[in-house]
Parts: sequence; C-alpha cells; structure tokens
Amino acid sequence: MSRYILTALFPVVLSGCVVGTVARTAVDVATIPVKVVSAGVDAATTSQSEADEKRGRDLRKAEEARGREARKMEERCRKGRPLPEDVCPAVQQR
Repeated sequence: MSRYILTALFPVVLSGCVVGTVARTAVDVATIPVKVVSAGVDAATTSQSEADEKRGRDLRKAEEARGREARKMEERCRKGRPLPEDVCPAVQQR
C-alpha cells in the first residue's frame, strides 16, 4: 500500500523540479540574444576610459622612441660620426 502511495506522490514531488528546470531554460533562452548583442556592442564601441588608456600607451611609446633616438644621436656625436640631421653640442678642445 505504501508503495502505491509513494508511486503516486513521486510525480507530484518531482513536478516542482521539472517546472523549475523548464523555467530556468526559458529564461536562459530569452537572455541569450540580449547577451550576444550586448557583447557585440561592447566589442564595437570604445569607452572614454579605454580611449584614454590607449592614448596614454601611445604617448609613452612615442616618448620611449624619442629617448632611444636621442641616446643614439648622443652616441654618434660622442664618437664623432654625427648624421647630417644630428644636432651635436660644440666640441670643447683641450
């Protein structure tokens, strides 16, 4: 007798799980297009902070390149082999 009662109650008890799973799946299916569009818009646009970071990186790279070129020019001037565009300080003679 108890076996029949358990068998009869089993679908009723599990129906909550099934309804929860179906509802969760429906929500997931409904939110997927929103997530995809949101990711696409985020990838296609640049926020102000991202633009500022990129500008800062570009400025640092340009400054590093100018520093490298200045060191190379100083080295050429020191060795006495400047390029025509190099601006060397006046050489002091002893």
